[in-house]
Amino acid sequence: MAAIQKLYEVCKVSLSEKGPSSPEVVENVRDVLDMITPSDVGLECEAQAVRVWRRPRALNRKTVFPSSPAIRYRHIYECKSFSIGIFCVPASSIIPLHNHPGMTVISKLLYGKVHVKSYDWFDIDDSRNLSKVRPAKVVRDGEISAPCGAMVLGNIHAMKAITPCAILDILSPPYSSEDGRHCSYFRRLPKSDPSGILLDRTRESEFVWLEEYQPSDNFVIRRDLYTGPTLNF
Repeated sequence: MAAIQKLYEVCKVSLSEKGPSSPEVVENVRDVLDMITPSDVGLECEAQAVRVWRRPRALNRKTVFPSSPAIRYRHIYECKSFSIGIFCVPASSIIPLHNHPGMTVISKLLYGKVHVKSYDWFDIDDSRNLSKVRPAKVVRDGEISAPCGAMVLGNIHAMKAITPCAILDILSPPYSSEDGRHCSYFRRLPKSDPSGILLDRTRESEFVWLEEYQPSDNFVIRRDLYTGPTLNF
């Protein structure tokens, strides 16, 4: 059985329309995702090009990577319970800070190096309106290089590609406007806790304030052709 078919099968039996039912389910999916390599999803040529990316006599990158700076998404599968797809990100490109409301995100960096910033919302018991500006806990802020294990990212995260990179994402459940799971974008505000609602609850270095905003028109994600093995549904 192809590795990507095995991943689909474990997602199919493990994930529901409400997402993973337990941490153990997440671990089961992550263990299978851990085994996926670039060659399992039709990305071996790109991965090989990135391995020699910084060498003086590197491969002719134009023959491997698209000349367009746009981020590309290779759709593999989607149902009401989960989606599987790959983001191919050019060097220096950024996927802005965005959320996954009521969703679990399990990811694996297939090739390249990326800087990841991820957060989870900071739970507070306060009656004031915090819908536009909210505090979030820092989950991860650092570089990741392939090969590496699969990871569960915070609910809100951003990525900057240091080299060309590819990230295989499993979302459970997937985005759905019909079910209220919209993708919203955020930016970090350069301020501390103005209202005092977090005072004495956490160290300031452990949280940030995030404000919803609309990214510039320069941010584009294009659909790309998935070239790996075909799934048998």
